[in-house]
Amino acid sequence: MIVWINGAFGAGKTTTAGELVELIPNSTLYDPELIGDGLRLLLPPKALDEVTDYQDLPIWRRLVVDTAAAMLAELGGVLVVPMTLLRQEYRDEIFGGLAARRIPVRQVLLTPDETILRARIAAREESADPAGGTGSGSGSAPGAARPGGGGVGGAVPADAEQRLRWSYEHIEPYHAALEWLRDDAFVVDNGPLDPRGTALRIAEAVRTGEAGICQIVQTPEPAAETVAAGVLLFDDEDRVLLVDPTYKPGWEFPGGVVEAGEAPARAGMREVVEELGLTLDRVPGLLVVDWEPPRPPRYGGLRLLFDGGRLGSADAGRITLPGRELRGWRFVGERDAARLLPPQRYERLRWALRARERGVVLNLEAGVPVG
Repeated sequence: MIVWINGAFGAGKTTTAGELVELIPNSTLYDPELIGDGLRLLLPPKALDEVTDYQDLPIWRRLVVDTAAAMLAELGGVLVVPMTLLRQEYRDEIFGGLAARRIPVRQVLLTPDETILRARIAAREESADPAGGTGSGSGSAPGAARPGGGGVGGAVPADAEQRLRWSYEHIEPYHAALEWLRDDAFVVDNGPLDPRGTALRIAEAVRTGEAGICQIVQTPEPAAETVAAGVLLFDDEDRVLLVDPTYKPGWEFPGGVVEAGEAPARAGMREVVEELGLTLDRVPGLLVVDWEPPRPPRYGGLRLLFDGGRLGSADAGRITLPGRELRGWRFVGERDAARLLPPQRYERLRWALRARERGVVLNLEAGVPVG
C-alpha cells in the first residue's frame, strides 16, 4: 500500500511523512524527488533543456511507478510518499500505473490556510542551507536542487529571493487544482497542527479506512502479446473522435483489448458502448492491422482500427463517459490529432485515414505499411 501525501510546496508534506513512518508499522519513506535528481545526472542536457520540471519527463513518471513497485516487492508493508502532484493527467498516470500493479494508493491532501502556507514558505527559506536542500517533495522546486546544480536542466533559480518568489508563484496552480484534488483525497487542514499532530491524524485515518483507496481505473498490464480493437467515429466535417483516458498519457481512440473468444470488430463495438454509451447499428469495417513490436516492459501485439462511420449531432449529444476511466472527448482534425496522440498511435490513425479515403485495408508493421 502507498500513502501519498499531496499538497502545495511548503504545506509540510516531507516533515509529516517523516513522522508518519514512525506511526505506521513496517512503513518506509519513498521520495520520488530523488528520481528527478538522478535523471538530472543521467539524461543528456538536450532532454533536460526541453522541460522546466522533471515531472514533465515521461521517464520520471514511469520510474516513480516502477521504483515504488520494486520497493514494495522487496520490503513489503507501506510506502509513505511526500510528493506534490498538481497536474491531473500526471496524477492519473502515476496512480493508474500503480493500480495496474495492484498497489492501492491512499491519497492525503494537506490544506493549510494560505496565510499559514506563505508563512511556512518564508520560514523554510530562512532556514534553508546554502545549497537549497530543503526536501520539498514538489518536483523541480528550488528546494529540490542538490549541490552541483539547479533543478531539471538547471532551470530552477538558485538565488534565495528567486526561490521564494518561485514558491509563492506555485500557490495559484495549487488552488486551481484543489477542485479535482479533493475528489478522492483524504483532506487534512494541518494549519493548526504540527507535523506530529498531522501524522497522528493521517495514521488514524489510514487505520480506520477513513482515508480511502483512490479508485483510479486501470486494467492489469498484459503478460503476453495482445490484440486490441479501436473504432474511429467521425462527425460531418470528417473529424475523428478521440477520448482522453485518466490512466495513461495522451489521447486515444475508443477501444480496448479483445477478450478471449471475442471477435475483434465486436470487441470494438463493445468498447464504444462501455466508453461512450453509444450502440453502433452495424459491424464496423476494418481499416488497418498494425503489428506493434514488443518494447520492454510492453509486449506489443496486433492493433486493429475499424471505421465506425459518422455520428450525427444527436448521437454525439448522447455520449456518456465513464467517470473513472475517461475525462473527456472531442472531434479533431488530423493536425490536432498529431498533437494529442502519442506518435505511434498517430501513425496508425494517419494510415487508417488514408485507407478510408482509398477504400482499402492496410497492413502495417510498427505504423509503416508493408506488402
